[in-house]
Amino acid sequence: MKTQPTENLQKEGRTPDGRFAPGHTGNPKGRAPGSRNKATQAALALMEGQLEQITQTLVDAALGGDLTAIRLILERLVPPCKEKALPPISLPPVPDAQSLPKLTAAILGAVADGCITPGEGQALAALASTHAKNLELAELEQRIAALERTQGKGRP
Repeated sequence: MKTQPTENLQKEGRTPDGRFAPGHTGNPKGRAPGSRNKATQAALALMEGQLEQITQTLVDAALGGDLTAIRLILERLVPPCKEKALPPISLPPVPDAQSLPKLTAAILGAVADGCITPGEGQALAALASTHAKNLELAELEQRIAALERTQGKGRP
């Protein structure tokens, strides 16, 4: 059985029955920065004073050849790099759309020779495609401007 909502529940952002309306929250500032989950706090309390010893045990296991320990240390201390610079490869200049096939052939050759990985080649090909679209757009703008100039000259 529902009770009638009291006046103090009739606040902004609530429905007539006192619940929060969609898009409104009871905690607009959110969780306090740096606050920890209760499970994390409990785990840290259990390990208090022993964290250095646990870390040293993990390092000793890694030095002893334990691959799981090595993986844990590397994942935590040296996170994988998301992007890296490509090795230097020779690519032809691409001043116009006619020279794009030379660029794609150079990229394909670099992949075939093992200078770059197929993924790196795909990324370079995507850049070449974007460059081709930009060249095409610039050429269309030039053509439109030329047509507008010729149309303007033909008028009295």
